[in-house]
Amino acid sequence: MRRSLGALAGLVLIAGAGAVQAKPLRVMALDQCADQYVLALAPDAELALSPRADDPDAWLRLEASGHRRLRPTLEAALGFRPDVVVRYWGGEPRLLTALEQRGVKVITINDAVELEGVRQNIRTAARDLGEVERGLRLEQQMDAKLARAAPDGQATKAPGAVYLTSGGFTSGPGTLMDAMMRAAGFRNLTTAPGFGAVSVEQIALNPPARFILGFFDQLRADLRGPARHPVVRHAAEGRTAARLPAASLTCPAWFAADAVAMMAEGRS
Repeated sequence: MRRSLGALAGLVLIAGAGAVQAKPLRVMALDQCADQYVLALAPDAELALSPRADDPDAWLRLEASGHRRLRPTLEAALGFRPDVVVRYWGGEPRLLTALEQRGVKVITINDAVELEGVRQNIRTAARDLGEVERGLRLEQQMDAKLARAAPDGQATKAPGAVYLTSGGFTSGPGTLMDAMMRAAGFRNLTTAPGFGAVSVEQIALNPPARFILGFFDQLRADLRGPARHPVVRHAAEGRTAARLPAASLTCPAWFAADAVAMMAEGRS
């Protein structure tokens, strides 16, 4: 009888240990970019997304449906009790320090100025979320899109283009957009490094041969921005190689390859 009870107790302990191991990972995203990473890499985890997870400029806004939303505060984090927190720009330093002191792993998505930086973001997030295989598949999908979008070896000189946002800003060397334009087979006509403003007067006097427009689908954003001026609109008529949706531009993530593919379609 004692042996039977002992065996039964052992089974209960084993079952209990299995139940603990099966407990889903609790993952909290502190901003919209982090939302995209956790939705793609850890969809089976217990997720707490940011309040902007289903905004129009979120790439995986449909996948965000049904998940809880939390503000990036210490009070919210303590209530949710995450195992892992993912962030790009979200979360003030005191919050991050408090989480790390409580043993929470904090994963930071870094800015990227080349597509290799995006790949590194995928690998880091996938590794720290325990989803290396999912990360590998995501990276392979990204690279396949980039390969299809790349100009063939018979292409002549790359056509020149200027990237322009609805707010009147452009991107030069040292930015991810510059790397994306090169991957799509374009020559960036903006030569000043980093981000800079473009005036209506500049475009009126010297309109570029091609425009790549970004964020113009956000109808309520930059309503009075320089790039929405009738002069710019007229200059861009018949010269727009691509109109990139805001959702493809808000985060250094794998969907940069989708934006590259959109640009490549207007290369000829």
